[in-house]
Parts: sequence; structure tokens; C-alpha cells
Amino acid sequence: MAFGAGLTSSKSYLFFSTLHFLAFALALTVCGLYGVELDRARKADKYADSKWVFAVVVGGLSALSSILFCIPFILRFAFKWVWDFILFILWVAVFGVFADMYIHEKPEGNNDIRRMKHAVWVDLVNMLLWLVIAVSALAYWFKHRETRSLFTSRAIV
Repeated sequence: MAFGAGLTSSKSYLFFSTLHFLAFALALTVCGLYGVELDRARKADKYADSKWVFAVVVGGLSALSSILFCIPFILRFAFKWVWDFILFILWVAVFGVFADMYIHEKPEGNNDIRRMKHAVWVDLVNMLLWLVIAVSALAYWFKHRETRSLFTSRAIV
């Protein structure tokens, strides 16, 4: 069930922690950028558009996952990379929805459109970052899946 017996004190742990810290910061950025629209709708007594809610939920899941993945024990789960790929797919959806809405939009002095155009690029970076995290975790898992435990010499499954 676990892999990477020496993960906690290795370069790999520092590498993954750095990636997850970046993912955490970018996820919070997305929550802030799209949260402005949700707050504006709330103040105007309008419904919250599902696109913005979806973006904030994906940002929240990414931020929470990033925090949890900085705990060494959590990184040892063999199929952690599956959740990373799910987050990557969710970011693809967020990027696709907002890129379609804002990439070709001309801001013409409208700061809201300019902010949303910037948010689309943050979505793209999040998407690519989760792809790097997922592929790296999968590669790490394949490399270390046959590793033996330091303490018992039994294979870690």
C-alpha cells in the first residue's frame, strides 16, 4: 500500500513539497480571482454562476490536497498520483471554460475582463503544474514500487 520508505528525508520529498507549495499558492490565487465574482453576485442578490463556483471548488480541492501532500505519510500512498491526475483533469476543465470565455475578449479598459484574462493564465499554470506533479508521482511510484523496507526488508506494496 505504501511506497518510498526513504521519501521523508530525500530530495524527492523536497521536490514534491516545492511543487505542492506552488500549487497551493496558485490555487489560493484562483480562489481569490474567481471569488471576487462570487462575492459580487452575492452582494447583488444574484445567483452564483456555476462556472465560478466550479473554479473556486477546484481551487479549494487543490489547496487542500497540496497541504495534505506536504505530510510525508500521505505521499507514501501508492495511488496518490491518481488524485493528481484527477486534479489535472479538473484544471483542464476550468481552463477550457474560462479560456473560451475570455481569451479572445478585448479588455478595452475594463478591469474585470483584464482580471479574468489573467485568471485564465493562472488556470493554465495550475493545469500544467498538476500535470507535472502527477507525472512525477507516477514516475516515482514506478521507480520505487519494488523497494524493500529499511526496517523489515520486506517489500513495500
